[in-house]
Amino acid sequence: MPLFRTSTMATRTTTTRTTSIALGQSADESDAAFLFSDLVQAYFDCRRTKRNSRSALAFEQNLERNLIELNTALRAGAYQPGRSICFVVTHPKPREVWAAEFRDRIVHHLFYNHVSPSIEARFIADSCACIKGRGTLYAAQRLESKIRSITQNWQQPAHYLKLDLANFFVSIDKRILRKQLAAHISDPWWLSLAETILLHDPRQNYDLRCSPELLDLVPHHKRLTNQPEHLGLPIGNLSSQFFANVYLNDLDQFAKHHIGAKHYVRYVDDFILLHQSPQWLNAAHARIAEFLPATLGAQLNHKKTILQPVDRGVDFIGQVISPWRRTTRRRTINTGMHRLERLPSADLFEVGNSYFGLLRQASHSHKDRTALANLLRSRGQTINYDITKTYRRAA
Repeated sequence: MPLFRTSTMATRTTTTRTTSIALGQSADESDAAFLFSDLVQAYFDCRRTKRNSRSALAFEQNLERNLIELNTALRAGAYQPGRSICFVVTHPKPREVWAAEFRDRIVHHLFYNHVSPSIEARFIADSCACIKGRGTLYAAQRLESKIRSITQNWQQPAHYLKLDLANFFVSIDKRILRKQLAAHISDPWWLSLAETILLHDPRQNYDLRCSPELLDLVPHHKRLTNQPEHLGLPIGNLSSQFFANVYLNDLDQFAKHHIGAKHYVRYVDDFILLHQSPQWLNAAHARIAEFLPATLGAQLNHKKTILQPVDRGVDFIGQVISPWRRTTRRRTINTGMHRLERLPSADLFEVGNSYFGLLRQASHSHKDRTALANLLRSRGQTINYDITKTYRRAA
């Protein structure tokens, strides 16, 4: 039975200290799968955004000893993942998040740093998310360029088919994913580590960091805790995001090389096909709906299937692409404004700048940034001349 512990994580501060770590290669690791310096680099990659977390601080208190012990366990084949943390986020909708402890995140980065370059080189250029340089802005710009291409700069009619996978992360079949990884990873040591990460079941030992009432907001069919052992990846780990791209690479290859979709973009489990003919798109829809359960054990979310002319506007990953303009989704803007109206003054600097950064990704954002700036000014914030950021208030 899973272990439950409801707790509250207090905010902590730390004084940065300089630690000297020997990066030289020792004689006994000349033929090893990785160097100790690779593990150190994985640690630095891991702590980049987690420096003040409780687990990161605990690990750093005895940094040299912890890295050496982790290095020894990995080389001896004795490494096993530790306890995870489960909590719920409510924006944009309630969902479970599973966070591995800091030690395990270092291993995820070590694995990703080594295997991702060769595997991601096999992905199509239209596969986005958790790939360096291919975030939401890349996906939106690439889709916009494809729309301009197929419509000859909005002069010719075209249609888009937008599809979404049902309950994606909790329905990933780890047995299928294991075979996919084996086809990509030839080194036995790295394949063994991939299987250790993949097949670890965080539900066997975890801390619940939210109230049971908040957990009940997550629909039962979207909870990892309600899935069979062979289904589901924990949302929140770097390894899960990478595994998801490996899993859906088969879909990308099928869409591009079997269906012949010249204009196709995927961001995680949301993907779009473009064509002049709606009949061609309907036929492609039928083939994908047949391919997914047969090959990946996945299902389309038919409630989110959309087939429309592109000149009505294409809503994709938070942006709306319409003739000659790309704007931020109105619901996102309204949610942000509503949040900033009620946010404590101490948080306005960070949250306000995050929304400015989001709005700047759109090609036409001046009106929205002006509305955001006016709201922040009404709450005592100062905005720069270009309406692209707010400043920290003097103490």
